[in-house]
Amino acid sequence: MLRSVGQRRVTGEGVDPRVAELRSAVARLRRELAAHRVEFTDRGIAEDELAALDAMALSGAPEVRRLRRSLLLVAGCVGSVSALAEGLAGVRRAVELFGPSPAQDPGPTA
Repeated sequence: MLRSVGQRRVTGEGVDPRVAELRSAVARLRRELAAHRVEFTDRGIAEDELAALDAMALSGAPEVRRLRRSLLLVAGCVGSVSALAEGLAGVRRAVELFGPSPAQDPGPTA
């Protein structure tokens, strides 16, 4: 079976493994954030953007630009909380599985 460039194989359950990885990483960071009892100013924004990331993953074909925007917002909100650094790195790695953002993609060469 031929696949387009950039198209990924889905698992036997019909789920793109990148989507599964993103959902898993987001769920982990959401749990860590919920367990982190210290309040900080942008906690609500981080929670909203993590919910948005999960919703995008559920759609099955998330837009890379939007994934990266949400990641930047989450990083800005929780980046200074060292207890959440590993979970945030996991979300970043999962977003990177979807490839570079269109602004970073050099495009075809002539």
